[in-house]
Amino acid sequence: MGGLLWIIVVGFVAGLIARWLAPGPNNPSGFILTTILGIAGAFLATFVGQAIGHYSPDQGAGFIMATVGAVVVLFIWHRLVASGVIKG
Repeated sequence: MGGLLWIIVVGFVAGLIARWLAPGPNNPSGFILTTILGIAGAFLATFVGQAIGHYSPDQGAGFIMATVGAVVVLFIWHRLVASGVIKG
């Protein structure tokens, strides 16, 4: 249970920092969407890090890479909203 709570807290903080680094009029807002943004960034960073051999299969991305991953996810979100694929 403590691990899940830690993932939520780190995801929320990484999502907040990503929203601060890449502001936009159509950012996902609210606690849940910000947390999902951070968690998705952590998963993306872990996947890419493991694919290029930076992380071992049992290792996850750290806080900084989770934030970088969240910025990338936010960039993709902005592109999808700008192209009209999703409504912001």
